[in-house]
Amino acid sequence: MKTEYKIFGVVTIFLILATGTYAWWTWEDSGGASGGRIEWIGVVALSLSSLLCLMCGGYFWFVSRRIDPRPEDRDDAEIVDGAGEIGFFSPGSYWPFGLGVASLVVGLGLAYNAWWVVAIGIVAILLGTGGLLFEYYTGARRVH
Repeated sequence: MKTEYKIFGVVTIFLILATGTYAWWTWEDSGGASGGRIEWIGVVALSLSSLLCLMCGGYFWFVSRRIDPRPEDRDDAEIVDGAGEIGFFSPGSYWPFGLGVASLVVGLGLAYNAWWVVAIGIVAILLGTGGLLFEYYTGARRVH
């Protein structure tokens, strides 16, 4: 996890610098000291992007302090140290497709300003998320 939080830290620093540069550039381009204006949409977007990267990097930093170093984090690791089971991945699930369709319904409801469609889509997203979460706890695919 050390590699991940370092990468997110570098991207966060870049985005903070890009935010300041963007704000200065738009202010200077629109007149500078004689009535220049900052283009706030880009500044806010870059600021929120830097905060998102900061949160992700902070999470990876927090986790890296509580787990043993992975082979990717050790300089003396060999390729064989990373061999073995990585995790469980569902061989075939229809729930992601249902979540995609439900997200499409929400997007269409927002595009057409039909709030009742948005509400139906949100309910479908919640049901799909629950189905995806509990797929291997109930029914024919239950893991014993």
